[in-house]
Amino acid sequence: MPNTKQDRSRVAGSQDYEVEYEADKTGTSKTAVKDAVKSEGNSRKAVEKKLASK
Repeated sequence: MPNTKQDRSRVAGSQDYEVEYEADKTGTSKTAVKDAVKSEGNSRKAVEKKLASK
């Protein structure tokens, strides 16, 4: 299996550890992070902007 680079500019809404990390980082709930990913897409910048506006 080749060594692949992680894409840090994306939030994988289906990965609990990424959702939890983003929730801790932004001071929001996991549900809020998942909702932001659903509404804004998986771009980390867009998700963090949506969470900051709450």
